[in-house]
Amino acid sequence: MMEHDQEISAIDNLDISAFRIPVAPEGYKSGFVGIIGRPNVGKSTLMNQMVGQKIAITSPIAQTTRNRLRGILTTPQAQFIFVDTPGIHKPQHKLGEVLVRNAKIAIDSVDVLVFVVDGAVDAGGGDRFIADLLNNTKTPVILGLNKIDQEPVKNQQREYIDQTYTELAKPHNWQIAKFSALTGEGIETLEQVLIDHLEPGPYYYPPDLVTDQPERFIMGELIREQILLLTREEVPHSVAVTIDVVEEDVKITRVLATIYVERDSQKGILIGKGGAMLKAIGSAAREQMQKLIAGKVYLELFVKVQPKWRQSRLHLAELGYRVEE
Repeated sequence: MMEHDQEISAIDNLDISAFRIPVAPEGYKSGFVGIIGRPNVGKSTLMNQMVGQKIAITSPIAQTTRNRLRGILTTPQAQFIFVDTPGIHKPQHKLGEVLVRNAKIAIDSVDVLVFVVDGAVDAGGGDRFIADLLNNTKTPVILGLNKIDQEPVKNQQREYIDQTYTELAKPHNWQIAKFSALTGEGIETLEQVLIDHLEPGPYYYPPDLVTDQPERFIMGELIREQILLLTREEVPHSVAVTIDVVEEDVKITRVLATIYVERDSQKGILIGKGGAMLKAIGSAAREQMQKLIAGKVYLELFVKVQPKWRQSRLHLAELGYRVEE
């Protein structure tokens, strides 16, 4: 009984060493796949689609990904460890600098890169900026044209868009893969292309694991997602979430979380008239959490003002934003 309790405790803390990892069969492939691109091109949606479960937040608001989140897909042929990165953009504050630096570090720390672009529109300056960043990398790159479900109807427009990306890929000899991260169309082809680029290797994680992040991290991200969706530009990126308490019993999981903003006016927006906005955020986040843990959740949210937290390295570190090693 004690051994079983220790195993559960290790899982809660995501101590991978406590899991039993099988020996991979001969010829099995594995590796780390970096997902990079401009903000809001569908990188997190792609990772969710690949692993078959929602582990990364998605939002119409750009620059929503902050941490290098790992998603894990294990198939009979290969194990892929996907590294979702912040959108590469011109940073406006210390937080932005940390995010972009982490994205750049990921470029040379993976086995293959999927450079995701919005395939429904022609290549832009932001795409060319990232292409230039990849000039000196030795990591194989696949240019992923996402959003094929939103392609223009007219053949001439589609051909023009494809041509702009062909011209982007040609100097680097990048292979091109077209897909829709939203609908799943073309994902099997992308998976095969990735397998072709991976070397034989072991299982890095247990086959049934879909992320290396603890549930607390995912819970905080689910709350932040609903803030972005429901407040839009009113409380853009000056929000952080910490999970303060998680108490589990047989019938329900009790979660207490704190939302940090930079100004009193943002606190007022998040709470809303009569607490309506905070209630809506909590209700929507709770529904997502219940899917995550497959059980009932009681969620209580608090809002605190932490002036200029995005400009302070100390506050960034306290809230979990550090430059990756």
